[in-house]
Amino acid sequence: MAFILLLLALALPLQEAAAGVLGRADVARRFPAPLVVGERDAALPVWPLYKQNATAMELVGYVFESVDLAPVPGFAGVPPNLLVALDAKGGFMDVAVLSHHEPVFLEGLGEAPLFQFVSQYRGLSLSSSIRIGGKDAGGEARLDGVAKATASVRIINQSVLSSALKVARSRLGFAGGGDPSMAARLRMDVEERLDVARMKSQGLLRQLRVSNREAERLFAGGAGAALDPEALSDPDGVFLDLHLAHVSVPSVGRGLLTPRSWSKLAGRLEPGDHALLAIWSGRHSLMPDEFVRGGVPDRLVLRQQGLPLDMRDLDMDLTLRERALFGDASVAVFRVIAQAGLDPGRPLEFALPVTRSKGIVYPERITRELALRYQLPERYYIPGGADETSWRAVWKARALELAVLACGLLVLAGALILQRRLAARGGWLRGFRAAYLLFTVGFIGYWAQAQLSIVNLTGAAQALAAGRGLGYLLFDPANLIVWAFVLLTLLFWGRGVFCGWLCPFGALQEFAGKMGRALRLPQIRLRSAHDVRLKWLKFAALGAIAVNVAIVASAGVAPAAGATAAQWLDRLVELEPFKTAITLNFVRSWPYAAYAVGLLVLGAFWFKFFCRYLCPLGAGLALAGKLRLLNWLPRRMECGQPCQTCRHRCDYQAIKPDGAIVYDECFQCLDCVVIHESEEKCAPLIMERKRVKFIPIARVDAQEAAS
Repeated sequence: MAFILLLLALALPLQEAAAGVLGRADVARRFPAPLVVGERDAALPVWPLYKQNATAMELVGYVFESVDLAPVPGFAGVPPNLLVALDAKGGFMDVAVLSHHEPVFLEGLGEAPLFQFVSQYRGLSLSSSIRIGGKDAGGEARLDGVAKATASVRIINQSVLSSALKVARSRLGFAGGGDPSMAARLRMDVEERLDVARMKSQGLLRQLRVSNREAERLFAGGAGAALDPEALSDPDGVFLDLHLAHVSVPSVGRGLLTPRSWSKLAGRLEPGDHALLAIWSGRHSLMPDEFVRGGVPDRLVLRQQGLPLDMRDLDMDLTLRERALFGDASVAVFRVIAQAGLDPGRPLEFALPVTRSKGIVYPERITRELALRYQLPERYYIPGGADETSWRAVWKARALELAVLACGLLVLAGALILQRRLAARGGWLRGFRAAYLLFTVGFIGYWAQAQLSIVNLTGAAQALAAGRGLGYLLFDPANLIVWAFVLLTLLFWGRGVFCGWLCPFGALQEFAGKMGRALRLPQIRLRSAHDVRLKWLKFAALGAIAVNVAIVASAGVAPAAGATAAQWLDRLVELEPFKTAITLNFVRSWPYAAYAVGLLVLGAFWFKFFCRYLCPLGAGLALAGKLRLLNWLPRRMECGQPCQTCRHRCDYQAIKPDGAIVYDECFQCLDCVVIHESEEKCAPLIMERKRVKFIPIARVDAQEAAS
């Protein structure tokens, strides 16, 4: 715990998400004279751009990296990093891709469509609603999407808009200068039983009912007047009857939806996301025939303090609790992701564009808007404050998950401290180890996504070499906590704590090995000398990665060599199958998936082959483990002289012929401790027991016998 606090203390003074790659000189090369690049802002990771105006320096705009402000995870689990330049009025001067890990652009379509996509932002303004695809509408800007890369371009768009909105709010005075990281948060602990009538009376369910006559009035006196025959013939007919609710508020969600629908919706929301429910009927549909489910609605726009917020259909079929009250109305739910910066403590401004066309050959489009304002009562949110920074919000949102993780790590620490007591009953240890490895795979790996990787180390090394901070690590608390625990336990137990207990892919390999033995598959076990030589492969892999990291870090001196080294580094880190097997759950192009599956299959014949011979992270931990202070595993004088039981039964071949433990290769499985504590398995104990039970036969003289 002290180590975690120390790590946090070191990280806190750093920029919150200092994961960018550019320095001032890099920005100056991209924005040459007559523009002048100022010093990086101490409070917000942006570079101001100036130009000379007579004797004064006039602010032109700001340049920043999206990953510093809105690290939206991409399809591969890694946020894309984009260079964004905003002018002083909130217009995009430029957007460029600095780095990304989107498989569709790396392995399929190539990067040209991605570069073409981001070039479309140039000249657009944050004051307009920026959408991908669809038809043009008043006050909106449309970007051409990329076929077969819909999810990836949405992530790019969210990264650009979320980071740009944060800068616009903080530095350009948009929306009163409010910082989305200091926004209010929904209270998830308020539970009230509400019906539709009570929600309407309290403003939790807002209604907008518009007749045909009222819709016609929107266009009165203009080019769009009298273009709707149905509105003219039936002025009292219903044009639109709309109900809107902030359905991610638990009381509202449970009051409007059936229990099953509420559970399904809650399962689709990430921490910090917001869900807005729309129920409508009438002639004007929010989802016309040409609308593509899962997209951004054209006919419902969300703004807050004058700024548009991206809102996307969740494509879910939900059932209303009081369905009869709404007749045959349509239902849809829209999500606003956490990075968009929606503040539930401020009013939501909904606009419903109504568009009419005049003319046949080149029709003129006339758009007017209906408006609806929505405000949550104060009891449903926690007001924001200056101390509510974004990384703290992530930790609070994942508080339960982190508590479970911390308890799991404490249980493991206790088991290792009391290893001899646990090993005294071999059946208990086997059951505990199997259960813990299931916890490692299921919770630490797939649920908490806390699989440690050599990429964590290479990223941190590059950040430090470039003079950037490690504050970005705070945005992945589960990973940070596991790292802190592993680094602390290296001082006591060596690499075995992570490699033997906390590595999800290592646990999968162990299960594969156990299955192979249960199926009586042939097992490969090298001679000790060959085993030792093969284990050097992982150190060679670590060395190659370290060399390329060093070259990348010195790229400012030799840019060409740095670029080549960066390419090689990307290839070398793929030696780890962790991203494929754990982060992406094997949903990746076939060479990567085949490699990961192949290692698991090989593990059924050759126990933990990857961990023992190829893992560069394991090699790094083995080197760091040389700082170990204690030799925890118990030994006897007879171990290795002459007893070889533990050595022959060690699956990792981490015991020397003289009985000494090779802690650099020990995975702390505790099998040797079970043997050491067992009177049925430990040869010295067996011999000692036989000596105790030996009863000497004394010689009796005949005279003594006669007497």
